[in-house]
Amino acid sequence: MSELHKFIFEGLPVRGMLVRLTDAWTELLERRESAGGYPGPVRDLLGEMAAAGVLMQANIKFDGALVLQVHGDGPVRLAVCEVQPDLALRATATVAGEVPAVDPGQGLEALVNVGGRGRCAITLDPKERLPGQQPYQGVVPLHGDRREPLQQLSQVLEHYMLQSEQLDTKLVLAADGRAAAGLLIQRLPVEGEGNLGGARNEDDIGLSEGYNRIAMLAATLTREELLTLSPERLLHRLFWEEDVRRFEPLRGERAPRFACRCSRGRVAGMLQSLGREEIDGLIAERGAAEVGCEFCGAQYRFDAVDVGEVFTAPRDQPPASRAMQ
Repeated sequence: MSELHKFIFEGLPVRGMLVRLTDAWTELLERRESAGGYPGPVRDLLGEMAAAGVLMQANIKFDGALVLQVHGDGPVRLAVCEVQPDLALRATATVAGEVPAVDPGQGLEALVNVGGRGRCAITLDPKERLPGQQPYQGVVPLHGDRREPLQQLSQVLEHYMLQSEQLDTKLVLAADGRAAAGLLIQRLPVEGEGNLGGARNEDDIGLSEGYNRIAMLAATLTREELLTLSPERLLHRLFWEEDVRRFEPLRGERAPRFACRCSRGRVAGMLQSLGREEIDGLIAERGAAEVGCEFCGAQYRFDAVDVGEVFTAPRDQPPASRAMQ
């Protein structure tokens, strides 16, 4: 069962989160099987993005969608993960060409950033936008400060969070065909944090050492441990000498889960945006307009009658048609 665990380190400006997606992740993969599924390296990258997206959404408590994207000129042209405030998630990837064999968690350059122009974008799209308000988007390259290509998604996101939030962060991510998981360790601002026991900025050196120690411990976590150990065993294995306070985990209905927001109504709106002339031409050529959801694989079919209803104002439709909408 998918679950999310939050914890803090008593006396230190450090918090952590651990997510493991099991049923949410396998359902996402199963829905893509009809389209051929994903090659192993692409699947693992998308799983890391799903775990990271949940951690980032839960970390900022944003009332809107968090969308994580990587795009470039490699065989993975675009990979997208979207996480809602209630941790409902969906993800998809567009693949073109042959996918090379890469070590798990180490293939960002070979999969996405072949020509060195790959980018990672994080978009925050408010649920209730104010007039004129646009989504916030931050973009970072898929290379380090010395322009060397990065091989791990976790490194890219650590750089993003340091750049956007000015907070040191350690991320460990892993995924396979059974689970997607992630561990986040983050240093908090000293002032105003209730778990600091009255510490002030003059104590910053000692507090920095505390964060660095915990981040180094987190870095020893192996991919296999992250994917297989229970949260209790994993946290004990890493931090058995630390004073860790754990909070009630998010499980069951509150846990991360797969959910797609596609619907026939949304597809109808997309057809309207394309215009009646273009859709009528498609109907004449193919007999119907068929649209498949890239996230969940659902198929929507609109024949000539359906298209007529899409482009007819509700007040002009017969009562039976209006009742069906």
